[in-house]
Amino acid sequence: MPANPSGPTPPTSTRQPVVPRQPGLPLGRATRGPLHMVGNAHIDAVWLWPWQEGYQEARATFRSAVQRIEEYPDFVFTCDSIGYLAWVEEHDPELFADLRRLVRAGRFEIVGGWWVEPDCNIPGGEGFVRHALYSQRFLADRFGVMATIGCNVDPFGQNATIPQLLTKSGMDGYAFMRPQPHEAALPGPTFWWHAADGSRVLAYRIPHEYCSPEGYLGTHVTKALAQLPHTTEPLMCFYGVGNHGGGPTRANIESIIDLDRSDQYPRLVFSTVRAFFDAAAAGDDLPEYVGEIQPHGVGCYSAHSGIKQLIRQTEHALQAAEKWAAVADAVAGLPRVTDELEHAWRQVLLNHFHDTAAGTALPSAYEDARDQLGEARAIAARLHNRAVQSISHRIGIPEEDRMTPLAVFNPHPWPVRATVEVEFGAALGLGAIVAVDAAGQHRPVQVARSSTLTGTRRRLVVPVQLPPLGYEVYRMYPDPAAAAVEPAGDADTVLENDHLRVVVDPETGWLSSLHDKTRDVELVDDRAARRGHAVVLDDPTDTWGHGVVSYRDVIGAFTPVSVRRTEHGPVRQAVRVRSTYGASTLTEEFVLAADAPYLEVRVTVDWHERLRMLKLRFPTALADVTATHSIPYGHIERVPNGHEVVSHSWVDVSGTTADRPAGLSVLNDAKYGGDVVDGEIGITVLRSPAYAWHAPRPLPADDDYEVMDQGVQRFTYRLLPHSGDWRAAGTVRAAAELDQQPMALLESYHDGALPRRQSFAAVRDADNVLVTVVKRAEDDVDAFVVRGYETAGLPATATIELPLLGRTVTAAFGPHEIKTLLVPRHPAMPVVETDLLERPVAPVSSGSAGNADHPAPGSPA
Repeated sequence: MPANPSGPTPPTSTRQPVVPRQPGLPLGRATRGPLHMVGNAHIDAVWLWPWQEGYQEARATFRSAVQRIEEYPDFVFTCDSIGYLAWVEEHDPELFADLRRLVRAGRFEIVGGWWVEPDCNIPGGEGFVRHALYSQRFLADRFGVMATIGCNVDPFGQNATIPQLLTKSGMDGYAFMRPQPHEAALPGPTFWWHAADGSRVLAYRIPHEYCSPEGYLGTHVTKALAQLPHTTEPLMCFYGVGNHGGGPTRANIESIIDLDRSDQYPRLVFSTVRAFFDAAAAGDDLPEYVGEIQPHGVGCYSAHSGIKQLIRQTEHALQAAEKWAAVADAVAGLPRVTDELEHAWRQVLLNHFHDTAAGTALPSAYEDARDQLGEARAIAARLHNRAVQSISHRIGIPEEDRMTPLAVFNPHPWPVRATVEVEFGAALGLGAIVAVDAAGQHRPVQVARSSTLTGTRRRLVVPVQLPPLGYEVYRMYPDPAAAAVEPAGDADTVLENDHLRVVVDPETGWLSSLHDKTRDVELVDDRAARRGHAVVLDDPTDTWGHGVVSYRDVIGAFTPVSVRRTEHGPVRQAVRVRSTYGASTLTEEFVLAADAPYLEVRVTVDWHERLRMLKLRFPTALADVTATHSIPYGHIERVPNGHEVVSHSWVDVSGTTADRPAGLSVLNDAKYGGDVVDGEIGITVLRSPAYAWHAPRPLPADDDYEVMDQGVQRFTYRLLPHSGDWRAAGTVRAAAELDQQPMALLESYHDGALPRRQSFAAVRDADNVLVTVVKRAEDDVDAFVVRGYETAGLPATATIELPLLGRTVTAAFGPHEIKTLLVPRHPAMPVVETDLLERPVAPVSSGSAGNADHPAPGSPA
């Protein structure tokens, strides 16, 4: 398709035939509209082409739009992806200057307010925040305006947090297209869309298509009107050649002028998205809608699992790096790194693009995505390491004979109990080892198999109890007095601690018992478990999973070929199950730490099947269940009917068993698709459709095409039993601890002003408030940003201690609310609440901010 398709006005003979008006039927113009015609060019940055082609197409499309604006005095062009404007700025300053001039003249409208049109299910909550933060600031700096309407016409479903994300970033409307009317019923094309916190935006589902043919628009407009109600309220229709860009053609524009002369159509006006929403908002009694808008393309929740895992890992790596960079700024005087972090986040935002994150692009696109996300992860790792090392260097660690110090850093502003693994040389000898914490308490250290088979290097497993967003130094010594650990036999498949008793069934490779000892509740339905845990389903659907609402056609299951005990010690126990199906293998290592309330399972899949799906099923003994799923910066309850749905880091079923309240949360670090049937959770591990295969096009009969998710992949999930309420079980925090784990750093002896244990930030009095962000403010001000959200649907007042600044803040959170605080370093300056763009909204209530009881630790003079 040419970059700038245009042509002369079609002759009269090409106009759509006029349909005779039926007797008694009023003229179209009298009963409908007006119809706001929005000229746009949907540009897929990546899809059936690489990003380099999308880069060029953005420039060609915007140049074409400038030409059409100069030719037609009433024509207006709408752009909805800020990243494309940044691309133009990089390499075509003359065109960028034209765009700035036309924005000021009101002829080039900018909507969206996000870097690209992302998949609206896969990015994390903070990922959506960064779309607005960096995009709106870019617009304000380059154009002197910000977007006031959100716009995502092509993504494959809309998560329920979007209205809050929009309203807190300066947008009061939202235009989208999917799911379409045959997929999801809505109260009308125009409606007030509410988030769970009470935020609302005026939303509009555009009819038919977001792009159009390059010629006459009679059929396009007719099909759009067929999906719209007969009303005299304002309506909106998008037009312009799209996907590969192009935009409105001369033929498009001339046909709108021509169609507007016909009484068969409503009044057609060249318009903007903002003008439509302003007109629509004036209407009376617009309907209301609360919750998510799903589904479209449920296969997208799992297609190309590798890119989804990379996105999840990179988002959390950047958030952890930001926290430690902020601490190092306050404690060690490290310079601001906001520019480097913004560059890394932009790489993530680009790969949130719906065809990339959803797994629907061509194979080579994922090679580029791995490089771009790899760059972002490398930046995060470098900044993280530099910050942590600069803090650790300031800890006073006196020299001791045969002692090796280990500094362990917790990225969360609440205490964390965990086990950390670190590879060690021979400095501590080859015998038993003990770790001594800052309080002098001795902890056993377990030796596991090293990642290398050469030399005397060993992997040590150390139990730790860490302060909130802080560190502790453990002194490691040889322990000749340690009692020998009696080895367990390979046939011993029972794992037990004070919280759980787990029995692995060698026949099924799954659990025959998951007993919550603290509440005396059995969670596993053994009869259901024998139907299969790692099941293989037939999946002949295309990459998107078009026309599918659930996956149920089980054709087999992985069969265990070996079950053996791999670890038996004072720190943790482990049983490894290796199973096979066809040419594929599955290894699940069940790991139970000595004081963990959850069972961790480390999974390695080597997959070699085509047009099939792998699901891990978790049948429970629960009845009358409520199914709750995590979504970006929130959660949502869904009917447990077996439909394929999208979830983030956890899914929970809560109900009763043996007349007792109980529940099970399944946490994971890489997966998004799944289902719940009654009390059984299913996690979709992978799918293997052909790349970028869109039905109804048939697949080649010779099987000579590439399919997804072949080869080895690894991820981890955890099973967290509880007494019937996931809120009290700490499910949200437990999932965050899996996504961002402690960092262990081998240290040396040196002087320093910092103690061996220190916290830099902590949330008190409100376990249902999850602080996800601690960072430097974007503006060049001496202030820090703290962001969190309420996780349980209950109001909370949180005390946020910030020893890194010597301050304490008290903040009230409404149910489901995302809240951002700007905290100046100087204690005399007030703490203010901001929106997601870090613009002040209101001061924190009187007396809620002030000097803390402790000074900032190790603050530079």
